[in-house]
Amino acid sequence: MGIIKALRGTRDILPGEIGHWQQVEAIARSVLGHALYSEVRPPIFEQTDLFARGIGEATDVVGKEMYTFSDRGDRSITLRPEFTAGVVRAYIEHNLGTKAQVQRLWYSGPVFRYERPQAGRQRQFHQIGAELIGSDAPAADVEVIAVATDILQQLGLKSLRLDLNSVGNVGDRTQYRQALIDFLTPHHQDLDADSQDRLTRNPLRILDSKDPKTQAIVQDAPQLLDYLGDESRRHFEQVQNLLTALGIEYRINPRLVRGLDYYTHTAFEIQSDDLGAQATVCGGGRYDGLVAQLGGAATPAVGWAMGVERLILLLEQLHAAPLLTPEIYCVSQGDRPTAQALVLAQKLRQQGLRVEFDLSGAAFKKQLKRADRSGAPLCLILGETEAEQGTVGLKWLQTQEQTSQTQGEFLENVETLKKRLALTGSTP
Repeated sequence: MGIIKALRGTRDILPGEIGHWQQVEAIARSVLGHALYSEVRPPIFEQTDLFARGIGEATDVVGKEMYTFSDRGDRSITLRPEFTAGVVRAYIEHNLGTKAQVQRLWYSGPVFRYERPQAGRQRQFHQIGAELIGSDAPAADVEVIAVATDILQQLGLKSLRLDLNSVGNVGDRTQYRQALIDFLTPHHQDLDADSQDRLTRNPLRILDSKDPKTQAIVQDAPQLLDYLGDESRRHFEQVQNLLTALGIEYRINPRLVRGLDYYTHTAFEIQSDDLGAQATVCGGGRYDGLVAQLGGAATPAVGWAMGVERLILLLEQLHAAPLLTPEIYCVSQGDRPTAQALVLAQKLRQQGLRVEFDLSGAAFKKQLKRADRSGAPLCLILGETEAEQGTVGLKWLQTQEQTSQTQGEFLENVETLKKRLALTGSTP
């Protein structure tokens, strides 16, 4: 039988790169925690109707990209293609709005879309995101943008750009939609096939087309900003003023509409010039109608999602992934020494030290070579003599200094040991 390999559009995240993933997750958790966002973990699969109603049946995500199947109860189930609809469903189902008027929530995990695999986007990919539910204030829009910016800055990412637009409210967008259809209809035959299909179903998505001929046509299309009502215009101006107050630079991109139907007012993307065509690392906006659309009371909300794989691509350009290295390496030979060494190793781990235990039973010379290669500053050595005397050999691998202590004395002085290890730069 042949080797079973991972499916196309999925990939294994291996130890050599996991350090970048842990870095992203740790910084996101820290920044979001300091802004009082609480983590939520909705299910990986939901009723298909949740996404059809929430995202919009005319979108590419619902129409072309969802992993949908019937379960044994003949229910239509879909692997989540994004998080927001599931988070809002949880918000409604568990009455989170009654616990506090404003709910700050964040999430991380895999999402699934059946599309052509590309750099930084597989069919199973990962997102970290935040949702602020319960406030229609422009300051809420700016807060979530600021939190996203803090995460990216703490990761050390450069060449980032914030694109900003307003897609207005439903009334604004209805007027603009018709104006866009009127403009594009005479050009129908010159549009790419996807844009021709979108012309009556979801014309705003044509503005996002990557087809060069279509891009040239939409350059002269009417702009949504010209169709904003007074309320939408005031909201957008306040968002810009608050971003300026925070020192967050941005540019107005009137073609930015995002790909999902639930957006209202603010839409934004944070892009990197270091990612080529797939430049967006964070995207989001306001979605004031979604809670009511999914059966809850009318509730304003705003949020964003980051593509983790794209962040990893940027981090790989900056530096190699940090590797997990031991602080102490244990070598032993013989049944009794091995038993005692294992006890020492476990007690050290329980006190917060990273300890690698050599399981080979090979000659000490070979085990000590592996200790040198491991990067550990300190090697513990237990042979028959040490086991009989209740001692342990300590070898500092950089200086070759070698001493011996009783095992009891060694364990009593772990805090002193930690301080010395910290001076070697091995303790994170």
